Amino acid sequence: MFKFNKKYFFFALVLFLIEVCIAIFVDDIFIRPFIGDVLVVILIYCFIKAFWNIQSSIAAVSVFTFACIIEILQYFNFVDKLGLQNNRILAIALGSTFDWKDLIAYAIGAITVLWFENKTNKKI
Repeated sequence: MFKFNKKYFFFALVLFLIEVCIAIFVDDIFIRPFIGDVLVVILIYCFIKAFWNIQSSIAAVSVFTFACIIEILQYFNFVDKLGLQNNRILAIALGSTFDWKDLIAYAIGAITVLWFENKTNKKI
């Protein structure tokens, strides 16, 4: 069901800006590839929760599954197969290199969301 949530929209916006800053200013072997992947799962989760009143566990598992599917498709070079390799923005957003460590980062992002939601809901 559609229901706009300012809090989640704000979090999604802040996370998007952090991701952009990481992409532009950070070129290392931990923050950009790993923390960026953890944060992208949280970003997508917040974006979904900003517009839809959906159970937290369903949203988190759905985002995790989506991220894993994209990562597995990278193994099969789907960006090239779709002819998107020259579209810089889509090629960066979808990725082009499979890395099993990314799956761990996605899991950490989903677990973080579930932990935070559980902790927050207990206070209410």
